[in-house]
Amino acid sequence: MAEANWYVAHTYSGYENKVKANIEKTIENRHLEDQILEVRVPMQDVTELKNGAQKLVSKKMFPGYVLINMVMNDDTWYVVRNTRGVTGFVGPGSKPVPLSEEEIGMLGIQPETIEIDFAEGDSVVVTGGAWKDTTGIIQTINSQKQTVTINVELFGRETPVEISFAEIKKL
Repeated sequence: MAEANWYVAHTYSGYENKVKANIEKTIENRHLEDQILEVRVPMQDVTELKNGAQKLVSKKMFPGYVLINMVMNDDTWYVVRNTRGVTGFVGPGSKPVPLSEEEIGMLGIQPETIEIDFAEGDSVVVTGGAWKDTTGIIQTINSQKQTVTINVELFGRETPVEISFAEIKKL
């Protein structure tokens, strides 16, 4: 499988959060969770001085841009490019160019770390979604996608199912 990289999509100014929400909805609808991994609108906390009072506010680091961690292929390119509010990818011509490791480091993009209290081999119960109340044993943990694969019994045989961290609880 191809490797995911960070790409920059140009948007209409002020549409960054709408674009992020629209792309995330499309990812869910088209089941592209394994191809478009994360969409970000980088924010930074800035202290503003208004009328003699200091106030801490979050501001967009790059107005008019959205960062997308994805595997570039025809499907993902089409989905992002045709999202309402996106004017294109950053790069020469029509070819998107991934951010370099150095650029990613300068932006301070850290994968979100989530503390989990389960490990491979643990028994878990599914607390939501289509497999609610199903129990299974964790086979693999994918921290990048924030999912676990558990085996559930389906039609009398063990079948691997991918479940979000948020939808499981340790037994």
